[in-house]
Amino acid sequence: MTEIRALILGAGRGKRMRPLSDRTPKPLLRYRGKRMADWQIDGMHRVGITHFVINTAHLANQFPEQLGDGSERGIRIEYSVEGSSESEALETLGGIAKALPLLSPDGETPFIVAAGDIVTEFDYGRLVSEAPRLSSGSADAHLVLVPNPEFHPEGDMGLSGGLVVREPRMYTYSSIGIFSPRIFEGVPAVRAKLFPWLYRFCDAGRVTGELFKGAWKNIGTPEQLADRGL
Repeated sequence: MTEIRALILGAGRGKRMRPLSDRTPKPLLRYRGKRMADWQIDGMHRVGITHFVINTAHLANQFPEQLGDGSERGIRIEYSVEGSSESEALETLGGIAKALPLLSPDGETPFIVAAGDIVTEFDYGRLVSEAPRLSSGSADAHLVLVPNPEFHPEGDMGLSGGLVVREPRMYTYSSIGIFSPRIFEGVPAVRAKLFPWLYRFCDAGRVTGELFKGAWKNIGTPEQLADRGL
């Protein structure tokens, strides 16, 4: 299996983060002195991921200006440019479809996807360890779930015997997962959300998952950005 690459989602506007996100893309805002995108990049780099793709739209030019190509820290960063404004952002499913040739050039190697606006101490090595199972065809994706946060008490999905299920909605999708490129073959690069599209694979018993109870925060507002706890 060739190297595992990672997509950092950075194309959205982050409306709840306004007015800060009017001037700076949300993933480039700093939390505890570090850009939020770097929380993901650094966490993955620690477990051997060295090739990153960042999808961009809103204030797209700021990403290469600030992050560059990664060479100064021994990694490679490429950009999947969806446009130059919020209206051109493709959401998660469309963004993955557009970036797919960069994420898995051989069409076989799984890749990691993580939101650019979360802060977590999750061990990304756990996703690397799932890659062989996805490559073998025994599953199509592996998702990381977290206990329902205060801002999302209704939850997204559940776990049953290690598989992601729609009900009961006991947990929230952390916006971290590893995916087989097989399921994205033929998906058009148009604006589309990952859910409910991915539920067809969950219903077929093809999506595994795990519950992470450690430090994880979805930084959505200026108030949350100012809260230095983790």
